[in-house]
Amino acid sequence: MKGNLMKYNELAEDEKYVIEQKGTEKPFSGRYNDFYEEGIYKCKKCSKPLFKSKDKFSSGCGWPSFDDEIKGAIKKVPDRDGRRMEIICANCNGHLGHVFEGEGFTSKNTRHCVNSISLVFDSKEKCCQNHSIAYFAAGCFWGVEYYFKKLEGVYSVVSGYMGGDTLNPTYESVCSGMSGHLEAVKVEYDCCEITYEELVKYFFEIHDFTQTNGQGPDIGSQYLSAIYYIDDKQKQTAMKILDLLSDKGYIVATTLHNASEFYSAEDYHQNYYERTGKVPYCHTRKKIF
Repeated sequence: MKGNLMKYNELAEDEKYVIEQKGTEKPFSGRYNDFYEEGIYKCKKCSKPLFKSKDKFSSGCGWPSFDDEIKGAIKKVPDRDGRRMEIICANCNGHLGHVFEGEGFTSKNTRHCVNSISLVFDSKEKCCQNHSIAYFAAGCFWGVEYYFKKLEGVYSVVSGYMGGDTLNPTYESVCSGMSGHLEAVKVEYDCCEITYEELVKYFFEIHDFTQTNGQGPDIGSQYLSAIYYIDDKQKQTAMKILDLLSDKGYIVATTLHNASEFYSAEDYHQNYYERTGKVPYCHTRKKIF
């Protein structure tokens, strides 16, 4: 899956100076220095989400300051001056600024000092006017639904069926293996609170994505691991995470598919563990990323 050419946004000369040549904009000159709207800050070069507005604070330093980043969005590398820690976009390696610790500005004791010119902002109204949708299959949908509902920013998880040819499948037809559907979940989430990349990483942490014949004791084609993407952006994100897992030495059984029609499962399957008071028997979370 490697070898895909990443498409980047066209940059102006002053943007290239900061983002590609590791320059620094003048303090108090950037658009986002004294800026506190709700939304999400993305990389100017590749549009990957980097910071959330809830993590932005006023430090008085003259550049936008954040005490946290979106998980996995940035990389920290020793600065060429030998004293500071540079932060770059984990996706395109574009220069963002520097990170400092121990200053006591917030309880997290961390300050990501970022050039405004390295960022582009999407307001909550723009990026979250409608909740985003993601589809995953990871074995029995009871457990997958249970775990995704734990995430902040996830507003709805529906158990159902996806990927087959049978119209209006029932649980019995899916379990027969003849419908071609997988047990799947539809995840409705707010992209200003959690990113699709975070969802994909979490998906891989809550099931055994190396199992080829089902999930745990649930054996059958309906229990296979799959990601159903709704657009090319989701596809590229999923492929990037698959490459990361491959680099970690995993042999991944998860397959990628263009999303087809999703059929909600019968009512008695929804919120199963919440209604019964039981806990998942074949899903646990194992930190990978």
